[in-house]
Amino acid sequence: MRLRLLSLLFLVALWGTGCSGAAAPVAAPASTSSSVPTETPAPTATATPEAEAGVKQFSYVVENAIPHDPAAFTQGLVYADDIFYEGTGLRGQSTLRKVNPETGKVIQGVRYPPDIFAEGVAVLGDKIYQLTWQSNLGYVFDKETLQAEGQFSYPTEGWGLTHDGERLIMSDGTATLYFIDPESLEITGQVAVTDDEGPVTMLNELEYIDGRVYANIWQTERIAIIDPATGRVTAYIDLAGLPDEEARTELMGLHGLANEAALANFLRTQGTLNGIAYDAATDRLFVTGKLWPKIYEIDLVE
Repeated sequence: MRLRLLSLLFLVALWGTGCSGAAAPVAAPASTSSSVPTETPAPTATATPEAEAGVKQFSYVVENAIPHDPAAFTQGLVYADDIFYEGTGLRGQSTLRKVNPETGKVIQGVRYPPDIFAEGVAVLGDKIYQLTWQSNLGYVFDKETLQAEGQFSYPTEGWGLTHDGERLIMSDGTATLYFIDPESLEITGQVAVTDDEGPVTMLNELEYIDGRVYANIWQTERIAIIDPATGRVTAYIDLAGLPDEEARTELMGLHGLANEAALANFLRTQGTLNGIAYDAATDRLFVTGKLWPKIYEIDLVE
């Protein structure tokens, strides 16, 4: 893999403050009630909590709820510089954006062309790295201006992205985590993720916290906590009950859902849990989901 210059014509419409020469503000992507793209792989079963002897189990308490754009199909979430950096997906609606953590409003952003399905985001130094789903390409942006600076390739799908301070860490929907050098943008290693029942697949959005990788397991209410040195899952977080009742009512109205069964199906498919961010300065953990109207600050309870 090698870094290549990215034509700035490829990315469309910078919006918000702080962009020299930016276009006029662009509204947030419209909400969608269409089904998950047909090419999205079907989920496979993961181990049940009862079967995970030796793996810690965490629940949670909600400390705070923050407004979130209910049209944001969240693929990546990072807390840095007292703001959220968020990547959103769906073809025709994919963005990279800076978000006010108190109001949920977009401060600044860049929109991808309609053929790109954007994915996970990592902020490292003065750069932002963002994956795409099936294009086998990632993009590099200047953190301050969100100007596109380059691109890199990888042989798999792109799902989640984070870093440990030295390496980018990528998921591709399998049980593998890949390590990428942020300078050469080459894959330098990988690790297979397992628990007591075997491989743990459908690893999605990632966040690195205190030496562990936190990973959403796609289309479930669970986050795996992974030792990146060994690939072993050391704990699971059960986030059943999110989104809260107020947000569930809002989702039913936004998407014309007639009953709780329809809402449950929506949350398993389109509105699945996806988005983990950590504020290291204040030890705050945030979670959200695709198309959710809230981001939740939570504390873990063993």
